Amino acid sequence: MDVTLHLAQDPAADALLGRSPLAALTGMLLDQQIPMEWAFKGPRTIADRLGADDLDAHEIAAMDPEAFAALLSEKPAVHRYPGSMAKRIQQLCQYLVEHHGGDAEAVWRGVGSGTELLRRLEDLPGFGRQKAQIFLALLGKQLGFAPAGWREAAGAYGEPESFRSVADITGPETLAKVRAHKQEMKAAAKAEKAAKTTAKTAGRK
Repeated sequence: MDVTLHLAQDPAADALLGRSPLAALTGMLLDQQIPMEWAFKGPRTIADRLGADDLDAHEIAAMDPEAFAALLSEKPAVHRYPGSMAKRIQQLCQYLVEHHGGDAEAVWRGVGSGTELLRRLEDLPGFGRQKAQIFLALLGKQLGFAPAGWREAAGAYGEPESFRSVADITGPETLAKVRAHKQEMKAAAKAEKAAKTTAKTAGRK
């Protein structure tokens, strides 16, 4: 795996994401409740603090949990919730060691269908259906792994130029489009919640 990504909007961080399957998975895991660029810069920050050029699943899986949590908590923190995310990253690495010999790329290497790949991604600790579909779309659109039926398995995230997720970010312009889409979705959800609350209040009168 050696591609050019623009998810972190930081050359060193993006270079690691483009050549390291574990870094890409870790960035995807971190991508919740914080800005996308912050999440995908995380793997580079972790590697730097470990004094390494890449992340190693065996090393992270075997680290003392408190020491690893402290590493993520150093300022600037890798995530808004560094303690809980440190635990999730270690669980991911422990799973990869146990099921794939510590080789993150083995999760998708040789998989023949989008359906099977989605199942494998959903089996990863911390990866629910939505996160698995987004990463599947990232694999198909940018990381050069597109098994039969991958777009269907990825759902709306697999649609060409849908600008729904990190799978469609190729630079500042597309980042802005994805961020705008996310803001629209949040606004719609907020409006729907407000409408339900109003309806409940009206029903009590």
